[in-house]
Amino acid sequence: MRAGVAERPWRRFAGALWRMGAVWAVSTVTMLVLAGILPDFRLQSADGDSATRIGITAAAGAGVFGILSALVWPLVVRALLLVPALVLGLLAFALNGSLLTLALWLIPDGRGTAAPETAVLVAAVMSAVASATGTALAVRDDNAYRRRLYRLSDRRRRRALPVPATPGTVFLQLDGVGHDVLASAVARGLLPTVARWLGHGTAPATHRLTPWRTDWSSQTGASQLGILHGTTYDIPAFRWYEKERRQVMVSNRPASAAELQRRAVRRTGNAGLLADDGASRGNLFSGGAGQVALVLSVSARRERGQRSRSGYFAYFSDPANAVRTAMSFVAEVLREMVQSTRSRLRGDTPRVGRAGLYPFVRAFATVVERDVVVAAVMGDMLAGRTSVYADLVAYDEVAHHSGPTGPDADQVLARLDRSLALIEKVADHAPRPYRIVLLSDHGQSPGETFRSRYGLTLADLVRAGCGLPVPRRARRTPSGAEARAAVRAALHRPVEEGPADEVRPRRSEPVVLASGNLGLVSFPDVPHRMTREEIDRRHPALLTTLAAHPGIGFLLVRSEEHGAVVLGAGQAVPLAEADRPGGPLEPFGPGAAEAVRRTDGFPHTADIMINSACFPETGEIHAFEEQIGSHGGLGGAQSHPFLLSPLSLPDPAPADGTDLTGAEQVHAVLRGWLETASPGWPAVSRPQPR
Repeated sequence: MRAGVAERPWRRFAGALWRMGAVWAVSTVTMLVLAGILPDFRLQSADGDSATRIGITAAAGAGVFGILSALVWPLVVRALLLVPALVLGLLAFALNGSLLTLALWLIPDGRGTAAPETAVLVAAVMSAVASATGTALAVRDDNAYRRRLYRLSDRRRRRALPVPATPGTVFLQLDGVGHDVLASAVARGLLPTVARWLGHGTAPATHRLTPWRTDWSSQTGASQLGILHGTTYDIPAFRWYEKERRQVMVSNRPASAAELQRRAVRRTGNAGLLADDGASRGNLFSGGAGQVALVLSVSARRERGQRSRSGYFAYFSDPANAVRTAMSFVAEVLREMVQSTRSRLRGDTPRVGRAGLYPFVRAFATVVERDVVVAAVMGDMLAGRTSVYADLVAYDEVAHHSGPTGPDADQVLARLDRSLALIEKVADHAPRPYRIVLLSDHGQSPGETFRSRYGLTLADLVRAGCGLPVPRRARRTPSGAEARAAVRAALHRPVEEGPADEVRPRRSEPVVLASGNLGLVSFPDVPHRMTREEIDRRHPALLTTLAAHPGIGFLLVRSEEHGAVVLGAGQAVPLAEADRPGGPLEPFGPGAAEAVRRTDGFPHTADIMINSACFPETGEIHAFEEQIGSHGGLGGAQSHPFLLSPLSLPDPAPADGTDLTGAEQVHAVLRGWLETASPGWPAVSRPQPR
């Protein structure tokens, strides 16, 4: 506690003994009720027993089950960290049922028996009831509630390090939630916690809402690397081809994420935003944090205490957590199936396929990852860490397949708000004050996919422009959502079924990659970035075919004579003039030309950079992937995330009245806030020139 009189040891012991007895009594009653309801669950001998004897048997079974859950379960979960993390969550029911079977076997005279499937059900109900009872009793006592939550934090750290009185900072990233989506959700009452922070109601505002603008590559790989490590240099898209290494870089592939983090550290000269006593939870990059969980760039790390998957142990070591999350996982899978079926029956458009493994991917993002990340953040706060950065990917994953607005996305936002309320409550029990900062890495723009609208993929269009054979039937372009990568990492499987790490196409055939509504075309047999003139000599119809297509907004190429050139329908203008009235960049709004100019200077910018068309009146775009809510390029709401910060922190908006632009500027703002709270915070180099 931050203030108050220390609790006397005998009171603490008496309170714990009282709560233990109450939980034991409730568990005993629960076991008796289940024994009376379930035919395959028995608490008496075959000849029958008195009510007193049955009650003693139930009390013994409940007590042994509670002891086994407290002592044996954490050991089993730690051993099973070698098992893929997602499988560990799904094994919760079976493990809990096994503990109950063992508890019944330990009852004298063989009076307790249960069929295997019944044991699973009884164990799940008893764990849920015991957890609810313990929590309800603890909440009535601030000290007990604080001790219960402390189980999520690092005990070794609490014993070794004094907690400073200066405030800590928790950065919570709502992946893919744009500024306008957040504002609309607040106005419609979907986010009561956020609404209260902004002063909607009787309470005064505690936070301010600030929009910011992404670079051309409006996706988590670029934005989060910039926010956590201070640079977005040479991140032209979500995936791109590097000619000198003959490899495709994919932001959500562990090997690529690790390499991008190494490059960022070399360029900036510092470890990252979280280097001073920080924790990174559920992110693509570590930010230099000493504590990580579900962080893709370190997912293969094996050092003790540094393994990304070790965060699962802290959460699943409580059997009640495991059972609750497993039940919610199943419910979310069923919810997705129902929502997908309703969408098909209504004939909703636009629409993409949501069958196969997608319901399980969605459930992982909206349940498992959310629960583990939120629990880890609470543990960090109770351990008194200086800074925490966590990414909640639930909305982004659902919006890709259901659209950025609508009932599916609204339900996810409402559940995320409940997580924010829980984190806010835990802050009251933390050993130091905490400032909660809410932000997003990009937004999402709606629209029919390029393949659905025009009957061919971007790769098909490029092949046609090159005079190469085109498949009769357009094939689906794999989606690159962050949650899918997290699931594959948890299952120890390759990140995606797309292009291999090393690309060996036929001579002169292009490598075509999609990143939302941003497309990249590279010719791997040419070691340098090809110019417009070289492309025209090799494939005279290619650039004209692409620029004239109604689904293409503009192309960026290099010209031997004019430098960077932007091509649109019937026009080719130097980049410096592309945003003038009537120019190809005008529909993409202010700042588009600067964003394109910056990407043009990257070493790994593709030979041809392609942005889909944008319709300013609706904000719709055409994704080159199978997503009806997408991001990655320019156009619509995808380029406009938000930053929600406490009023006690300096205003993040630039003093000159311009917009906060680029993740590097956001990093500078967040770093400045940490420096003001911790004067001894390590000095770091400033962001590189944009």
